[in-house]
Amino acid sequence: MTEHQPALMTIPEAAKFLGLSRASAYRYANAGQLPTKRYGRRVYVVRALLTESLTLNDAPEVEAA
Repeated sequence: MTEHQPALMTIPEAAKFLGLSRASAYRYANAGQLPTKRYGRRVYVVRALLTESLTLNDAPEVEAA
């Protein structure tokens, strides 16, 4: 059985997930480098977009034979 994760995470949760300091995560969020969604005054990181961007950025480049 897979564990269900919330669709949104706080910036400190995202920092822990990424292994960053809290301040760095806020800096990346403010710079638009984390996929965020604002609800009222609160800012959340969209988990699916974050994991997707990590997967796309970590994909090894394959050279044509």
